[in-house]
Amino acid sequence: MEKILISQPKPASEKSPYFDLEKKYNVEFVFRPFFKVEGLTAKEFRQQKISILDFTAVVFTSRHAIDHFFRLTKEMRLTVPETMKYFCVTEQIALYIQKYVQYRKRKVFFGSTGKVDDLVPTMVKHKAEKYLVPLSSVHNDAIKDLLDSKKLQHAECVMYRTVSNDFSEEEKATFDYDMLIFSSPTGVKALQKNFPNFEQGNIKIGAFGPATAKEVTAQGLRLDLEAPSKEYPSMASALQAYLKKANGK
Repeated sequence: MEKILISQPKPASEKSPYFDLEKKYNVEFVFRPFFKVEGLTAKEFRQQKISILDFTAVVFTSRHAIDHFFRLTKEMRLTVPETMKYFCVTEQIALYIQKYVQYRKRKVFFGSTGKVDDLVPTMVKHKAEKYLVPLSSVHNDAIKDLLDSKKLQHAECVMYRTVSNDFSEEEKATFDYDMLIFSSPTGVKALQKNFPNFEQGNIKIGAFGPATAKEVTAQGLRLDLEAPSKEYPSMASALQAYLKKANGK
């Protein structure tokens, strides 16, 4: 195993475990996202008839949601009041808000698991708030149904979309990998869009998350590596075990 494609942006930190694996197992990781996130224009957003300033709290499920919320408010020349409360699915996402507003403990709340379910008890304590939930164009009703069940005042809106990050002809000609790692179902679909005649053969495929794994098999591909699992909570740890085994052979 020599060349592995990771369908994500290159890690910003030099301390990423992927770089350690490259040295340890003498492999090359190529970071190449199969899709990209695009923001809706202010005109497209207005078609949803959502007035951002009618809400007193925002629920953020990703950094993309934060970026596009503040981009749209700026484009629409809206002044977000200092009293606005922010509810984030992880502390990491909560800290990212500092890029746009002064971080104050009394108005930023976060969960620990990355799931909205974990955030809901805190939201229920603030039952008087009107919650706005910015989402991608690709989403289901799970958050809506959950907030409905808790009788919270809320509305969901689309602020960004996920589109295929198409490969150039040169990239297609040099597409020569021993393994492909996907972190979302969208990435798997983008593979088939860019390479409609793709034949897996000896190429190994890894998937992070059950939805991604399900999409790999739905596309008629063979799944060789899956994370997270009890033994391997991250894709890097699953890859390490896989490479160790492969090298042993």
